Amino acid sequence: MTTATAAELEAAWAERVRANREQVDLVREVPDHDFYAPVSSLFVADPRRTGEAALDALVALAQPADRWLDIGAGAGRYALPLAHRVAEVIAIEPSASMRNALRTGKSEHGAANLRIVGGAWPDALRELGEPPVADVALIAHVGYDIEAIGPFIDAMERAVDRLCVAVLTDRSPASVADPFWPIVHGIDRVPLPALPDLAELLRSRGRETEVLRVERPPRTFDSFDGLATFLRRQLWIAEEGEKEKRFRTALAGMARERDDDGWTLASPPVGSIGILTWSPNG
Repeated sequence: MTTATAAELEAAWAERVRANREQVDLVREVPDHDFYAPVSSLFVADPRRTGEAALDALVALAQPADRWLDIGAGAGRYALPLAHRVAEVIAIEPSASMRNALRTGKSEHGAANLRIVGGAWPDALRELGEPPVADVALIAHVGYDIEAIGPFIDAMERAVDRLCVAVLTDRSPASVADPFWPIVHGIDRVPLPALPDLAELLRSRGRETEVLRVERPPRTFDSFDGLATFLRRQLWIAEEGEKEKRFRTALAGMARERDDDGWTLASPPVGSIGILTWSPNG
């Protein structure tokens, strides 16, 4: 069997991302503003929480004198707890609503060593000075929809001198809405690249990788409407019209309330979260 080259794998990654995006352009009923504005609160997590396997794995990699670069930090799910354990965290985040949530968390939890930088990667690297700018670079559930994955990884490796870390799932988080696409839009969703694809790409680029698998708990929401809001954003439909009716009918049969009063899908995505690590120096 012929092994694909890095260039071939990057091209295949880009093609899947484009096809995924073109589907959205084909079916969308809502404009593409700040995608996370209506749901940024769903990404806020207690930085002093315990019992989360992925966070425990990241903490095990951290050293007290470290400077971490969290690319696509969101509302600080990992940036804030890491800030309590390392010398500095530089959080890169393009979404204004996510940055606002991150600033709130920084203030509430006294994370003075957390620096927030607006902008998309890799352009944001120019704001940080001459690389390397940190010891460790982290992407957590970031990269699935990055078309130019090669330059993205190049900049990530250039930015640090000790370690690169990617926290990804076997299938992208957006895939939770995949069962609704045929029902709502009449087409199957083109899957985005995910953990296995990044691991294969890195190996093709000569990187020695390690992957730690941890449990992927089902995504839960405080209410039925919270679950509906999240899924609706992944379907790009408005809150009226025939598609919304089909979505609501399907969701009524596919959602379930948990014993803790949270809401999730009766058949959530299976698989695990992988903490993928590699040296930026090959």
